[in-house]
Amino acid sequence: MPKINGNEIRPGNVLEHNGGLWAAVKVDHVKPGKGGAFAQVEMRNLRNGSKLNERFRSADKVERVRLEQKDQQFLYEDDGNLIVMDTDTYEQVQLSADLLGDTRPFLQDGMMIVVEYYDAEALNARLPQKVVCKIVETEPVVKGQTAANSFKPAILENGVKVMVPPFVGPDEDIVVNTETMEYTERA
Repeated sequence: MPKINGNEIRPGNVLEHNGGLWAAVKVDHVKPGKGGAFAQVEMRNLRNGSKLNERFRSADKVERVRLEQKDQQFLYEDDGNLIVMDTDTYEQVQLSADLLGDTRPFLQDGMMIVVEYYDAEALNARLPQKVVCKIVETEPVVKGQTAANSFKPAILENGVKVMVPPFVGPDEDIVVNTETMEYTERA
């Protein structure tokens, strides 16, 4: 695995540190008035989700890990586990539903997801950035309400609440950004 200097760490990098695999969430480069510059790195453990703040000087060497990304198709859920299929080998793999985190409700049958592996261990899973959902319930349009910066709450078919523009009504399909959990456009 390649070693990088402490000042080369970027958000999204996966590092091997203190015997664990950590994803850099936030990186701040600090140049104090006294002493040398350092990178203040907020990291999240990929195995148990714990967080850690660490300082790395430019002379510190850190091992950067490359995760193998595979496109896999979601088949079904079984006792809190996701059964996905590798589209190249047609091999079925069982993953923990916790890998998806807050985006879990947006998972749909047959959806293609990106699973990141370290050796044979699945560490992370990502849904497509945009997902089409149907609105189940929302407030009616109030006459005279301006469209500028006014949003109303809506409940989607998966139970997630999002804010939508006033012109969107019940039983309409909308596109939701799974990273920000926000309305993007009509489908």
